[in-house]
Amino acid sequence: MKGIHFKPRLFSELRHYSREKLAADTMAGLIVGIVALPLAIAFGIASGVSPSQGILTAIIGGFIVSALGGSRVQIGGPTGAFIVIIFGIVNNPALGLSGLLVATMMAGLFLILLGVFRLGTIIKFIPYPIVVGFTSGIALTIFTTQIKDLFGLSITGKIPGDFISKWVVYFRHFDTADWLTTLVGLASIAIIALTPKVSRKIPGSLVAIVIMTLGVYFLNTYTDYKITTIGDSFGEIKAVIPSIEVPHLTWDDIRSLLPTAMVIAVLGAIESLLSATVADGVCGDHHNSNQELIGQGVANLCTPLFGGIPCTGAIARTMTNINNGGRTPVAGIIHALVLLVIFIALMPLAAYIPMACLAGVLVVVSYNMSGWRTFAQLMKNPKSDIAVLLITFFLTVIFDLTVAIEVGLLIACLLFMKRMAETTQIKVIADEIDPNEETDAEVHEEHLVIPAGVEVYEINGPYFFGIANKFEELMAAMDNHPKVRVIRMRRVPFIDSTGIHNLQNLCEMSHREGTHIVLSGVMPNVYAVLEHNGFDRLLGKDHICPNINVALERAEAIVKRKI
Repeated sequence: MKGIHFKPRLFSELRHYSREKLAADTMAGLIVGIVALPLAIAFGIASGVSPSQGILTAIIGGFIVSALGGSRVQIGGPTGAFIVIIFGIVNNPALGLSGLLVATMMAGLFLILLGVFRLGTIIKFIPYPIVVGFTSGIALTIFTTQIKDLFGLSITGKIPGDFISKWVVYFRHFDTADWLTTLVGLASIAIIALTPKVSRKIPGSLVAIVIMTLGVYFLNTYTDYKITTIGDSFGEIKAVIPSIEVPHLTWDDIRSLLPTAMVIAVLGAIESLLSATVADGVCGDHHNSNQELIGQGVANLCTPLFGGIPCTGAIARTMTNINNGGRTPVAGIIHALVLLVIFIALMPLAAYIPMACLAGVLVVVSYNMSGWRTFAQLMKNPKSDIAVLLITFFLTVIFDLTVAIEVGLLIACLLFMKRMAETTQIKVIADEIDPNEETDAEVHEEHLVIPAGVEVYEINGPYFFGIANKFEELMAAMDNHPKVRVIRMRRVPFIDSTGIHNLQNLCEMSHREGTHIVLSGVMPNVYAVLEHNGFDRLLGKDHICPNINVALERAEAIVKRKI
């Protein structure tokens, strides 16, 4: 297809690669791989899949994002943003794991199409309150899902999926909390929070997992206490890379999973481009958003073939890469290879990691993800923004992410149209025009006098469906029928189909009443639209004037001819 440019950043960076860059990328990739390990395990388990699926996603997705993406330092993998939606699909009896794989592949295809058709910049137009609303909602939901493991609650049967019912069950079973399990979870949180004060290069989540795993292993082995580990919940964990399996697709599957796939694609696009933008600001680079979407799309198209889950650019891992000297996409590729080595050599040891420790890791992730300071700041903004923020937040928490994004975008669009309509003003000029005001022509007279029998209206702003009815109502409110109506359009940057239809009705109605319509100061692009819709024939070319001087002269000539 003409116009498609497939230019992964890796290709251009390798042209001027050096040993110095390789050394820096190797060190950064090693550290990022170690940082990504506990997060990949935690995100996999929290999403309702196995730990190995989380790591495989980080390996395959991370490799492809770095190899085919449009950012120099972006690190891809599973992220907290997808936990809620993945968990909902996996635990839906009608969908299950196969439904997740199909939805992820569909989302990958959508992301590729967004990149191919150069729609990467459109994601930036999603209102900020919506992004903050669903991000904070996801953070609260992730926190909620970790309460059972964090406090070691003994709950028989399946925990409800919805937010309110889940907390009802927690409160009913809170007397079953295990104090030692709680201590492991809280200690993990404390270690993660305190580690950066000692060293920013060592990931706090890894330190917490190592310390807590060793402590729990000796506790479970040499005492009567029993703290639940990953092995207790998932059994033996084998380091096996599954064979490629293509999910069976039916039209009913595609139709039922379409909304979910679109939400995964939107989430992936937002998070990856946000991460790339933040990275640009730190390292002084400029990513290719369309190529980044293509890379993300290919990653999400491939990871499900190996049983993986959705992946995207991860801000925390990307910043770790930058802070540790990562300079090119090679660092991301090395991070994936490091994870692969760990997966093959050490994966069985993951069975000894306590579930309470992983819950502590995810509590910290949810706290960092919540952006509560930004949330509080947005609450000081206009009421319309607050409404969008709160509605998106509560819909995410109480219902699901799909509903939240759909409703949030709808409300944001309606508010945007309302604001646009409010910015467009229509005024009636009674008897004369002050030349000291900005005009569309060079005026030599002190005042431009409006001839008797002529009315002048001015539209300031876009002439679209939000304003068209307002103008029609203003015309209807005028009881008199002048001989000529001059409509100044010098500040109308565009006109849409509703505006054209409204203006056409006005012209036809005025002709029936014996009133001429003269347009003044029409911009070239608006004139082209009007000409294409036949206004030059409807009004006459001499009734579409370049400026107010010519328009008033034309109106005066029409009035004199009618006398």
